[in-house]
Amino acid sequence: MEISAVISSYLMHVRVEKGLSVNTISAYKRDLQKFDEFARKRKLVLESVGRDDLVDFLAGLYRLKLESRTVARQLVTLRNFFRFAQIQDLIPEDPSINLESPKIRRHLPGYLRLEEVEKLLEQPDSGTPMGLRDRAMLEVLYSTGLRVSELIGLRVTDLDSKVGCVRCIGKGDKERIIPLTDELVVILEKYLKTRPDVSSNNLFISRLGEQLCARSVYGLVKKYLKATGIKKNKMAVHSLRHTFGTSLMNNGVNIVVIQELLGHKKLETTRRYLHINSADLRKGVDTLVLNKQL
Repeated sequence: MEISAVISSYLMHVRVEKGLSVNTISAYKRDLQKFDEFARKRKLVLESVGRDDLVDFLAGLYRLKLESRTVARQLVTLRNFFRFAQIQDLIPEDPSINLESPKIRRHLPGYLRLEEVEKLLEQPDSGTPMGLRDRAMLEVLYSTGLRVSELIGLRVTDLDSKVGCVRCIGKGDKERIIPLTDELVVILEKYLKTRPDVSSNNLFISRLGEQLCARSVYGLVKKYLKATGIKKNKMAVHSLRHTFGTSLMNNGVNIVVIQELLGHKKLETTRRYLHINSADLRKGVDTLVLNKQL
């Protein structure tokens, strides 16, 4: 059976049966298309794919100098795909079983100091509609810790200026309500007055009045970070989300509250994200010890 045909069936399955997000399905599609190209060169059909073929495919990704995280994600995609094929009785056995995942080196994004954040927010020309839009987006990313996908998914109706909060839909279609600072509310209201009256209900729109794409936001943040002259490793749009979480932690906000605001499913994710280790936890516990003679 042609692998491309099974890929189409699998993507339909995860969209209808699993209810996965558009971004996740797109990532699966890209990963599987890479494998399909590899299989075509070897003139493989689904039934003839063996463990050695998968090993060679993953080794080729390493030769392209892709990060271990990328290769690991590709392997997960292949495992899910071949498990689906076996359940559907399209193959007698799963060739991805017992393939080892590469060890992932965790690279946390850099984060900005307060003076660096202020410098970044000064970069857009707030005297123009597009500059004001960019300033508002930067403020939202820094002051709420939203992911880019959550930012571009915001609708005008998600903003409640009177209450001072914004509603967003995160990973797994989980909804969360995030409070806004008074300053951010003022900036957003100012932006909305200059926002073109278009049919799109998205809060942030392009020059053409359409929903912004993630690539555009990445490019804009990269441009403004470069304009500040700040030279740090691993600085990108996600750095603003990391700065948000780190600032809360440094100001003594409870880690469970930070977890909720960031939309992390597991507390362990928040701990890793904010560089919290066992020594930090021990130091925190030690502050509870009363000064008394034993």
